[in-house]
Amino acid sequence: MTDTTDSTTIKKLPGWACGLIVLLVAGIVALVGLMATSIVERRWEAQQPILVSQTIDQFESDNSVWGADYPREFDAYKKMTVDDTRTKYGGGFPRDYLDADPRQVILFAGYGFSKDFLQARGHIYAVDDINKTKRVKHPTAEKPDVYYPGTCWTCKSPDVPRMMGKFGKEADPKETDPIKLIGLGAKKFYGTNWHELKKDVKHPIGCLDCHDPKTMKLRISRPALREGFEAMGKDIDKVSHQEMRSLVCAQCHVEYYFKTDKDAGKKHYLTFPWNKGTSVEGMIEYYDNAGVKDYVHPISKVEVIKCQHPDWEMYKTGVHHYRKVSCADCHMPYRSQGGMKYTDHHVQSPLLNIENSCAVCHRWSEAELKSRVETIQTKVANARIKAEDALVAAHFDVAAAMEAKATDTELAPIRKLIRHAQFRWDYVAANNGMGFHSPQEAMRILGDSINDAQTARIHLARLIGSKGVTAPPKHPDVSDREKAMATAKSFQAGTPPKLLP
Repeated sequence: MTDTTDSTTIKKLPGWACGLIVLLVAGIVALVGLMATSIVERRWEAQQPILVSQTIDQFESDNSVWGADYPREFDAYKKMTVDDTRTKYGGGFPRDYLDADPRQVILFAGYGFSKDFLQARGHIYAVDDINKTKRVKHPTAEKPDVYYPGTCWTCKSPDVPRMMGKFGKEADPKETDPIKLIGLGAKKFYGTNWHELKKDVKHPIGCLDCHDPKTMKLRISRPALREGFEAMGKDIDKVSHQEMRSLVCAQCHVEYYFKTDKDAGKKHYLTFPWNKGTSVEGMIEYYDNAGVKDYVHPISKVEVIKCQHPDWEMYKTGVHHYRKVSCADCHMPYRSQGGMKYTDHHVQSPLLNIENSCAVCHRWSEAELKSRVETIQTKVANARIKAEDALVAAHFDVAAAMEAKATDTELAPIRKLIRHAQFRWDYVAANNGMGFHSPQEAMRILGDSINDAQTARIHLARLIGSKGVTAPPKHPDVSDREKAMATAKSFQAGTPPKLLP
């Protein structure tokens, strides 16, 4: 009998196939090994920042000392030495705004900003640039004892909280908390002569300005911001970490003035005008109630308030603040190196780093993002020029009214309108970013500025007409910086040009 049951025949694999399998297995093992090694290395890199080699002093102002333990951040910080970067309306190169816009020579006539108004080159040049500006009054052979407020150093260097802490220790030797020591020493620092402090202020804006050296947490090192929050009934120590990524900037990028109160022993005390809030209207109300003025305009005799740089206040009204995007998210975006995520300390315009700033949220091409930003900025820039034209004309119209024998009583409400119009314009003009931090708010404020200035001019036309003058005033030619400066100096010298027929 024959067995017909089917049987499965097992064929041997050819030799080349066995070799291939061995190679594939070896390759997989090698890849897994490399992956494991990479993970271990990345974990190690992520732990490196906490493995510091030294204890940083609570008032260490030398940025290079911090850089020894935080080389990534310090290497990025040093990139700010490049001062030839340009965007359409900003960058790091040291241009003088007065060359491009002579109207500002007239608007700031009689004040330091009519002599010198250089674009800031960046944090790393803060000390160098303030030492070179023509706005600082320096001793001369004829006048060796020149006083200039120490307050003007406040936002330029980490040596400022160090010196404030030193003065605080002198006031209370038992106090050890660095923030309390800074608060105790602030009053003396502000009142000390700028030139006396100069020998102690060497290091540019840096680590100690924003970080606690023990924990590296962000902290507020300038008393004025704390006091500004207190004036609004807020506690700055209760804000979130994300808010702090903007508030460390708000220590300096805000509107402020120097307050002198003899009864309180305060001289040129740095003060944020936030009692009525951070809006432009709230600041105008505060300044009017307090009778604050920075200078009397030599052409119109308007009591002018020079706005500083209310970047944070403007940003607060914009969509980025509403969406909880911080200053650092755009100007100091996160970067990755190996397994380490860190903040890029090369502080600059987002337009110079679109890939890591704007493009993180906005999924368009770099060219389109840049175009959109510049389109917005150009609209604000054009509105700014219209406000300046109206303001310059208003100042000359007041001078014409004085020539027509208008009285100070008649001119008082008109001068107040111009005071408000110029502050509104300057609130936008002094902002970095050409209005981009809050385009709608910038345009609203400029619109109100133009309205105030033109309303003042209508009143002035009627007033001049009431004095028997029917011809319009003839304004001087201020089309370039030299002509504008010559005109301003003629009014300062008391020999102004004749404006009426």
